[in-house]
Amino acid sequence: MRLATWNVNSIRSRADRVAAWLERSDVDVVALQETKCRDDQFPEMMFNAIGYEVAHVGHSQWNGVAILSRVGIEDVEIGFPGMPSWSSKEGLDPAPEARALGATCGGVRVWSLYVPNGRTLADPHLQYKLQWLEALRTTAADWLAADPAAQVALVGDWNIAPENDDVWDITVFSHSTHVSPPERAAFRGVVEAGYADVVRPYTPGPGVYTYWDYTQLRFPRREGMRIDFVLGSPALQARVTGARIDREERKGKGASDHAPVIVELA
Repeated sequence: MRLATWNVNSIRSRADRVAAWLERSDVDVVALQETKCRDDQFPEMMFNAIGYEVAHVGHSQWNGVAILSRVGIEDVEIGFPGMPSWSSKEGLDPAPEARALGATCGGVRVWSLYVPNGRTLADPHLQYKLQWLEALRTTAADWLAADPAAQVALVGDWNIAPENDDVWDITVFSHSTHVSPPERAAFRGVVEAGYADVVRPYTPGPGVYTYWDYTQLRFPRREGMRIDFVLGSPALQARVTGARIDREERKGKGASDHAPVIVELA
């Protein structure tokens, strides 16, 4: 089984490219983030035509997560238990955002996650991010406590670079989100709850990234960040036989600013 995650940065802008990549890469399940569309706008029929079932949650032109599978989609769940809500405007009641979608695909419980960005160290959105990650850690730990043999994949855009090697120049980010001690501690909390980074052993750094900003020639200058991860439960980790980051898919006209991350399961 081949499992992937990819922040596509607007599925409607890149549907043709994603479909072509799926056929070329022979991926069985892909979790998508930042689809940036409502459910009724998702180009589901295009993916059905090449053999993939689709689960998606999106409310507007922001956020949005999906799972595409050719090995079945069962028990679809929007949001995880305890997931915090957010209000983008003062005076509006907080509401759940389209940032987490779970489904069982080929026996693996896959969660497509788009972790909040945090914006700046002084922004309330950072506290929302930390609360969101703590809720995920608690719930994910509960899943393993209930079933230690569960095959669970927490995959997506985590908006955190857990190690200094995961950014092209740590001094540039020293006063920014994504690398702050509380964010890194939140990421470690999920790992310590029983979920291993199953990609890093096959793609060690430094200089190995999954995201490159569109501006300032970041991609050709190899100035990126590693913020997209596949964290696996012990039972899933035991099945991993390889992993890679498809940097080639960041190239060319119409590319997302993220590259797909692919894991091979025995």
